[in-house]
Amino acid sequence: MKVIGYADNFSVSPGGSLEIKVSCDAPEYRADLVQLIHGDTNPDGPGFKIREVGPDATTHTGRVQRIHTGSYGVVDHQGQLDGLETFTMMVMASPTRLAAGAQTLMGTWHDERRAGAVVGIDDNGCASVTIGDGRGGEVSVATGAPMLDGVWYLVAATLSEGRLEIVQEPWVTRTNSRFAIASSLESTTGRAGVDVNVVPDFRNGAPLQFAAHVAADTHELIGQVPAGLFNGKLDSPRIYSRRLGGEEIRRAVESPKNFDGLLGGWEFEAEITANGLSDPRGVTDVSPNRLHGRTVNMPTRAVTGYNWRAKEQNFIHAPGEYGAIHFHDDDLDDARWQTDFLLEVPEDLPSSLYAVRLQAEDDTDYVPVYVRPRPGNHKKILFLAPTASYMAYANDHVALDVPLAQLMVARVPVMQEANITLSREREFGLSTYDTHSDGSGVAYSSRLRPILNMRPGFRHWLSPSLWQFNADLHLIDWMIEMGYEFDVLTDFDLHQVGPKVLEPYNVVLTGTHPEYYSEAMLDGLHEYAEQGGRIMYLGANGFYWVINYDGDEGEVIEVRKGHGNNAWKAKPGEYHLSFTGEYGSLWRHRGRAPQRLLGVGFGSEGFDVSEPYRRTPDSYDSRTAWMFDGIEDEWLGDFGLVGDGAAGLELDVYDADLGSPPEAMLVAASAGHTEAYAIVAEELFFNVPGTTGTHSSLVRGDIVYFPTPEGGGVWSVSSIAYCGSLSHNGYDNNISKLTKNVLDRFAADGPAPLGATAE
Repeated sequence: MKVIGYADNFSVSPGGSLEIKVSCDAPEYRADLVQLIHGDTNPDGPGFKIREVGPDATTHTGRVQRIHTGSYGVVDHQGQLDGLETFTMMVMASPTRLAAGAQTLMGTWHDERRAGAVVGIDDNGCASVTIGDGRGGEVSVATGAPMLDGVWYLVAATLSEGRLEIVQEPWVTRTNSRFAIASSLESTTGRAGVDVNVVPDFRNGAPLQFAAHVAADTHELIGQVPAGLFNGKLDSPRIYSRRLGGEEIRRAVESPKNFDGLLGGWEFEAEITANGLSDPRGVTDVSPNRLHGRTVNMPTRAVTGYNWRAKEQNFIHAPGEYGAIHFHDDDLDDARWQTDFLLEVPEDLPSSLYAVRLQAEDDTDYVPVYVRPRPGNHKKILFLAPTASYMAYANDHVALDVPLAQLMVARVPVMQEANITLSREREFGLSTYDTHSDGSGVAYSSRLRPILNMRPGFRHWLSPSLWQFNADLHLIDWMIEMGYEFDVLTDFDLHQVGPKVLEPYNVVLTGTHPEYYSEAMLDGLHEYAEQGGRIMYLGANGFYWVINYDGDEGEVIEVRKGHGNNAWKAKPGEYHLSFTGEYGSLWRHRGRAPQRLLGVGFGSEGFDVSEPYRRTPDSYDSRTAWMFDGIEDEWLGDFGLVGDGAAGLELDVYDADLGSPPEAMLVAASAGHTEAYAIVAEELFFNVPGTTGTHSSLVRGDIVYFPTPEGGGVWSVSSIAYCGSLSHNGYDNNISKLTKNVLDRFAADGPAPLGATAE
């Protein structure tokens, strides 16, 4: 890929601007603005559609911008360590990927200058310490006792009276480590020392760092390039200006202020409040020096520490047991590219989905941009783009990293160039469907990076499907072709502004897969429905995972997975969101199953072929006849660009026990799904035969309608594949007609149909 870019936000108002950040290894590139209409390259459909909107393209000089992944902590000290000839550096550490080789735990070290002091783990998995004077004098010593992954250790290094020592001791309780009573733990205790005549030079231009050290200086926005990235948890790092003895070291872990000479005592739990972390990137020093710091690239917070007793599952209730940070060598919260140019959005540009088109030689990239409506100039129809879900899936590597992917899709996954790029260039970051290099789940995902699977023309590895962003273009294309005027907003606009952002609209259309939702988003839609709004839920597996954002700008989302269909499961004690302290996992397990708002909720999934719906007796009722006006067919959607049918990929079902309203009418349901479709995990009490498509009646998608108070209404199609059928036969088909009938009634002024006479 010769040119690639991203914007500093997903959406912008007319008259506003976006910062566009580009990396290009060609001498120059061109940039212009286009409207995105249809991103499916399937030859059976309308094809790739964009619309030129002007002005003329601008030309820019190409430059390559790098991404440096990996999380670590930084403390910019102001000389408190200068001249230090005697010290104790100590930290509680639980490594999780010792096979990665040498890694840094803490210290002030500069690779190029070979100066400072650093405590880490050597290539053999043993705790080590290195000091250097920057003039060729350098000494290292290691314990010689290999550690075990997932076990907590007290690691301490001391320099005093010409003696450099390193100690590692397993700190294992019944609840805190991967093993509890393994006899092999004894062999991981180690101690070593060596006489030295080297005085470490702390005037090396390097900050104090946790989980990394400085490799080299750079002029890039990243600052100094990190090295020695650590995979694992760190807790309670300390630095003293004197040598602490063995028992003093052990006691100083929990009471750092009780011993003289404390230069820095960092308590990672200090940011924990009743509402989550006060600063997800903050690092607090409790010593008189107040050497506060920050983390880079968003390591995982709200994780169990060395002293977790397994009695409390929520970190806000026992902050002292959650004083750890889990660092990874592949974390990324911001690509930190420099801005190449500003996109100035014209005041009169209609609300829609656009993209900055970047072209260099024979390569093209598209940076999506949602343009909000002008204040006071609203249409009656709103498309609410599920950008949190786009972020959750951003740059996923499932097809390449998960051996079971072929079983899940019942075929060999089909790769695109972008998939290969993601496999080769891992610095583009991970999705919440990936695991880190140490096997732990990815809880955070950022929009401040190029997102290669959020591009028109991208065919997801769940081929022959489109997924998320491109699947939603099926709907946008249909509305444009059918002549509808509509606005676009993102779910983050709803999260940030609240339900009033929906008030001007008669009807809100979801995307095909609004899976990840915050409480503010869910409340906003709920209030909109209560106040007479109409919702067309045009997908499935929506409103499923609990998420929240790291701040007011919505740059990073967080999810803690478990108890459902999972790419990974959170560790015990780590199911609560660090940003807010709220319980994560599924909305269903928070008492807010999607059925309560939309009438349907996730029931099954499969990824081979899609099937049609069959009308039910409810569809011939006078209360629902309006939506089938002009439709004589019994079977709906036995065609489509996503698996050759309207009901496929993931399917929702009506369930009164989970909150589908009594007045909801089930007007159509799919059937005949293959063995590749299976009931979702949260519906299973036991793993037994009969839970796949040809055996279980729960494997289906239900089209459901019900009226809501104040003249509102909800219509749900319960299939991710549904919108892929809208364009069939030149948009003249029963799925298109059905959708048009509903949208016309929902967009019209006056109440939605609700009585025995629907006219």
